[in-house]
Amino acid sequence: MATANHLKLVTPLLPDRAAGLLSALAGAYNVEENALISRTLVWIAKHAGERRLASGEAMLEHAVATAGILLAFEPDVECVTAGLLGRLAEDAVLLPALREDFDADVAALAEGAARMLTIEELGGRIEPGRTAGTQLEALRKMLLAMAQDMRVVLIKLADQVQSLRFAVKSDAGPQRVAAAHLALDIYAPLANRLGVWQLKWEIEDLALRILEPEIYQRIARWLDEKRDDRESYITNVIAQLHAALAESGIQSELNGRPKHIYSIYNKMRDKNLDFASLYDVRAVRAIVADVKACYAVLGVVHNLWTPLPGEFDDYIARPKGNNYRSLHTAVIGPGDKPLEIQIRTAEMHQHAEFGVAAHWRYKEGSSRDARYDDKIAWLRQIVEWKDEMADASGLFADTIYVLTPQGKVIDLPADATPIDFAYHLHSDLGHRCRGARVDGAMVPLNTPLRNGQRVEVITAKQGGPSRDWLNPALGFLKSASARNRVRQWFNRQNHETSVAQGRTIVDRELQRQGMTRLNLETLARQFGFNKVDDFLADVGRGETGPRQLQNGIVPQQETPPVDEDVPIVRKARAQSSGILVVGVDKLLTVPARCCKPAPPDPIIGFVSRGRGVTIHRRGCLNVPRLSAERLVEAEWGDSPLATFPVDIVIEADDRTGLLRDITEILSREHINVTATNSASRSASARMLLTVEVPNLGQLERVLALIRAVPGVARAARR
Repeated sequence: MATANHLKLVTPLLPDRAAGLLSALAGAYNVEENALISRTLVWIAKHAGERRLASGEAMLEHAVATAGILLAFEPDVECVTAGLLGRLAEDAVLLPALREDFDADVAALAEGAARMLTIEELGGRIEPGRTAGTQLEALRKMLLAMAQDMRVVLIKLADQVQSLRFAVKSDAGPQRVAAAHLALDIYAPLANRLGVWQLKWEIEDLALRILEPEIYQRIARWLDEKRDDRESYITNVIAQLHAALAESGIQSELNGRPKHIYSIYNKMRDKNLDFASLYDVRAVRAIVADVKACYAVLGVVHNLWTPLPGEFDDYIARPKGNNYRSLHTAVIGPGDKPLEIQIRTAEMHQHAEFGVAAHWRYKEGSSRDARYDDKIAWLRQIVEWKDEMADASGLFADTIYVLTPQGKVIDLPADATPIDFAYHLHSDLGHRCRGARVDGAMVPLNTPLRNGQRVEVITAKQGGPSRDWLNPALGFLKSASARNRVRQWFNRQNHETSVAQGRTIVDRELQRQGMTRLNLETLARQFGFNKVDDFLADVGRGETGPRQLQNGIVPQQETPPVDEDVPIVRKARAQSSGILVVGVDKLLTVPARCCKPAPPDPIIGFVSRGRGVTIHRRGCLNVPRLSAERLVEAEWGDSPLATFPVDIVIEADDRTGLLRDITEILSREHINVTATNSASRSASARMLLTVEVPNLGQLERVLALIRAVPGVARAARR
């Protein structure tokens, strides 16, 4: 009785067409649900009154018509109620009353649909150009990300269809044209991706009717003139093909593939064809059990009708790049009319409809994003599985979409901060970031951003990041790329300081040895560095010590003849270092810094006057530059306690805990690390470690263990 009373109260307020839709709504739900719908209509009539949308459509009629479109999808009553309220939820003044008068689920859905208005505003601002496609794609993703419940997207699509239906009848020229462009750019692709074909086709056809009315009418007349003939033709084709397949013992599911007007328009435009030349205006799809049956059906089709040259595509043997598989052929069918036939298995059909080979990918030509594809495949099933639609929240929880002050869409990791946003735009902007406004209000720099927010960065004229930004407990940075840029900034500052310190040390040593004219580039190469600054920084950090520096500078001098008092003896003497030097007894041996030899490398010694013997690998690039008179034979001896410094290079994906995992291996293998140098770039890391090993056998074992660490791409001796 309450429902009937509400209907009597509301119906006189509605236009005749809207009243008819109300009756349909009332018949779709139980008494309690009908009471909610009726109460909602009373609420709308009270608060909307005579209000109209910007298009000129009465708000009350728009609300009821939108709910009528939703009804075709058999949604729950909360979805329909939110569809009725969506446009009023755009009014900030009415929001408190809406939240008070309806439960949280309905209010959240209505507000979610209202937030989609941001997409419409931004879509209208995108200028044609090279980046327009990228921005439109970002807007589509932002719409899905902003929808915490996928019923919100369905509500918005229904809202768009009703807006276009009204625009087709209205005279608001520029506004209706803008609405049509927005529908084609944003909402039709979304409907396509979610598999809401009915809404997609209607959005596209209505938009074409607004943007190209003459072309629309011409194609519509062609279709109307031929509709009965075409439908009877397809029925006849299916009957003939079914009989031929049954005779061959092939089980199949056959159906016609109707083409809507926008699809016909696209094909005529893209292939420069007239209407009579379109093969797939008349089309049939055959779905069979397996691949063998696909080719069997193809044989039957080609025996039954004459194939058209150049119109056969085997996407089973040669799948498309997105793994779309099907057989496509065109034949001269009954009555000498062109006919398209697609043949696929049920699995292929499922994959084409719901998998990463979804129809929209090859129609739109978008680049692949595997994670996004997986989400879209799931979302399309959610729309089909109407009773599970509410479970879709959180599918886009790993990414957020925010806006620059100019309206450009930026995608960031979930819970990203204004500093992440600044570094995404430009490294220098991130370094100089000192504050941020979000939706016009000042916020702390560690504030997590949310979908759809507009972010403005406040910068200093100069300066750099704070070390606090790298402290994960403080929550300033979420993205790995922003953290890497902050680290690089500090590494660069430390590098410059180390270079200055190293230059002072090297200059002092050169003066002490009277070698002030020595070329620093030559000296850097002697120590294995291609750049002077890298060598000086190494000295400044203490990785090249004073003794190594002294020994390395000596070989660069003009080498005098070998002292006559150095005995040349034929027997080898074992040194405590584990190296045998021919002809020299109890003389200090030092591994060369430039090549860092280790057993069983072939080695040779260089006698440094008063400083012992420097041991090089025989293949060291610096050996040919040394005085031949001072070179002595050397080989490895038996000294189980001796260890040798070796440089290793590790390249890996940058992640938390990478260095810890590597050092645990070194500790477990009892490998001493004497120097480390690491650098990060984008999402990758490069480490240079100096380790002490007794021989290369143990080194190779350690490198193999490091290569097995997750994320490590390369580990090798330098």
